[in-house]
Amino acid sequence: MQLIIEALGKPQGDLAVRDLIAAFGTAPAETAAYRIGEPVVLSQHLRFGSGGEIVLHDDVVIAVILHLTPTSFAPRGLDVAEWIPGIGNSATFADFRASFDVPWRFAEGDRYFVLDAAYLRPEFVKYGGRRAGDLQRVAFTVEDPKDTCRPAHDGCPVCRELIARTEDGLFDLDGTIHRLSDGLEAGVLTSRDGPVPLADLRPLHASDLLERVESQVTCTACGRVACLTLYRDSSPTFGHHPLDAALRRPHEAIPPVERWGDAARIAAAREAMRYVDHEPGSWFLVEQQGDLYLDSRYSISSMLDDSCLIRLDDAERRQYREAGRDTLTELARRIDSTGPHREESPFHLRNLRRYPEDGRDYTTELRAAIADHTWLARQKQAAAQHARAASAAEG
Repeated sequence: MQLIIEALGKPQGDLAVRDLIAAFGTAPAETAAYRIGEPVVLSQHLRFGSGGEIVLHDDVVIAVILHLTPTSFAPRGLDVAEWIPGIGNSATFADFRASFDVPWRFAEGDRYFVLDAAYLRPEFVKYGGRRAGDLQRVAFTVEDPKDTCRPAHDGCPVCRELIARTEDGLFDLDGTIHRLSDGLEAGVLTSRDGPVPLADLRPLHASDLLERVESQVTCTACGRVACLTLYRDSSPTFGHHPLDAALRRPHEAIPPVERWGDAARIAAAREAMRYVDHEPGSWFLVEQQGDLYLDSRYSISSMLDDSCLIRLDDAERRQYREAGRDTLTELARRIDSTGPHREESPFHLRNLRRYPEDGRDYTTELRAAIADHTWLARQKQAAAQHARAASAAEG
């Protein structure tokens, strides 16, 4: 294991890396190279018939992966006990925990260990880790897995086609936005609730109102979040991030559309739902052309909850205007107590999420109206979780 750790963070020509290559089998059985992100990073994967894999970014080792099961380049996989004392190919997560008396954390559904000079992530079959035979790979990385993507995703066939470049290799911003839009339309990408919708990225940037504007989309193939960022005083960047890291990226509040949108965009905003107020964890109030809508959380069971979206009737609107937001909190309590998922609830047929009028997608309209607020809340939650994890590791 020490041989692996000593190679991490070193250039390919370093003695420690050459020693690791020799231990894996001298000559790779398979190599792959990808240009990722903007500014461009050259990703190289050296895959050996023994089952070892070395991943380099710009000629520096950023990860070493031990493949235990057969792959295209390693018909048998390797014996992990030769590399990690006390760990065999049938090891469970409990075996790793017993061998490494160090803190462990979560990242992208997996647990990993914080070593002195590296991070170690045992990768099991999905939802595995309790039974012998679940272990598939062991990855050693330079950077915290919570902040960086899996090296295996460097070659994602969807993500590799997202960046457009000119004939001389320069970043093509308009071409990249076009490819992202095509990906969303084709369904290979999904849009995120914030920070900035892709269609608004260019006009917001041109307004010079914000230091930076960023659109985020999620790849349905690898699950990474692609972030296209435009800056007031520097060149655009394009990077891939895990969801947790994407949520922690800085995001300024979007100014009123009247300050940056064209006439069509302003008209669309006036016709759309707009945020009015909310009670954290309980309800959101939005308005659209004089109508008020309350989206209220309710419990189905101790393990499951949902949301009910209703248009306020005349009496409910009058109570809100006369007595304020406390009436909405009381209305939300009534919705929760009656269980609108049940037919006997007076709110069952009023739930526009279940029974939309005129075929409208109320859920999507509401999500757009409250995106800025839910994004900021998720950002604060992710930052708090990250701080707690770091504090626990230091302790």
